Amino acid sequence: MFIDKLKNKKNRTAAEVVVQDVVSVKKGERVLIIANPATCEIAQDLYQAAQNCGALTTLIYQPEKTSFDNANPEVIGAIKSEPDVCFSISKIKLGKDPEAVANPYKTDDGNTYTSTFDYLLDGKKTMRAVWTPGITVDMLNRTANIDYKELQTRCKKMKELFKGAETVHVTAPAGTDLVIPVKTRKLFFDDGDFSTPGSGGNIPAGEVYISPLVGGLKYEGDSLSSGCEGTIVYDGSMTFADGDAIIETPIVCKVIEGYVKEITGGEEAKRLLKTITEAEQRSLVYEKEKKIPENMGEVYKKNARNIGELGIGLNPAARITGNMLEDEKAFHTCHFAIGANYDNDAPSLIHLDGVVKNPTITLIYADGSSKNILENGILTID
Repeated sequence: MFIDKLKNKKNRTAAEVVVQDVVSVKKGERVLIIANPATCEIAQDLYQAAQNCGALTTLIYQPEKTSFDNANPEVIGAIKSEPDVCFSISKIKLGKDPEAVANPYKTDDGNTYTSTFDYLLDGKKTMRAVWTPGITVDMLNRTANIDYKELQTRCKKMKELFKGAETVHVTAPAGTDLVIPVKTRKLFFDDGDFSTPGSGGNIPAGEVYISPLVGGLKYEGDSLSSGCEGTIVYDGSMTFADGDAIIETPIVCKVIEGYVKEITGGEEAKRLLKTITEAEQRSLVYEKEKKIPENMGEVYKKNARNIGELGIGLNPAARITGNMLEDEKAFHTCHFAIGANYDNDAPSLIHLDGVVKNPTITLIYADGSSKNILENGILTID
């Protein structure tokens, strides 16, 4: 019966599409699924889909975790068993890995990782992974069964266009006007192809993203980076320590030398400032409690205001719903994260994504030439 169902792709569930097409689970592989009670329906569907592929599948539940909580020790232990595939199906967050935060993993190339999950995925590159903070059944059903070949083609075009770009200029109708240094930075993909060890991303998939150069750091013989400069006006949705929300009153962030120096707006702005302030304060406390490496408290505190990411939404089925997992993938948007980045040179206790609607994004190259990749939210690369 299952074999017949596989032959008719139109009848597959969203979980089957993810397990078969996105992650390419194979017979005999060890698959770990970590979930909360609130995400049990999705987790169970993924479990059954993996089982039907012949995988050795384990499903673990833990309570919901916020940005500041640790994952349960049993969950960390399960990840340390080094599964071939790991699904983190969380209502909010997977939770931190306290042992790795205090004593980060280090690889031969000099990179450090503050979680076993990231170390196995990006460091050792032995694991494939999917993480879905905030996923709902409706979201999965609407956004998972897309044309992944088309998405991957768009991502490849973006990769070629970003080659040689030194800065990115982002403007938007609500007032965003930010210059972002990206020289030598790698463009990352969430293109729905997580079939090889070391690959992973979100479901829903559908974005490209890059970490700006960090203000005050030196790169490849250049002088100190000045970091991002300008203004971000978040007018879509925002991530806070305890969850996501659609923005009613735009949040205005003044960015100087790569760091948020001023936050203004309404209640959402106060909520963002509260999260950042808590991350700053906890950074110093965590160092004293030996929860982060010695002499890193001030670094973590400073990076609570770092601009850690520019991302561009590329999933045509996604829309702004107040759930960042989907919102950051929506067409006609970009997003900026405050906090930790993806190049592992700006560690922080937080990574807060915020969506900007209808941006114009211009890549500027070393020879002074430029290329618009979005104009008022419309892709110009197709």
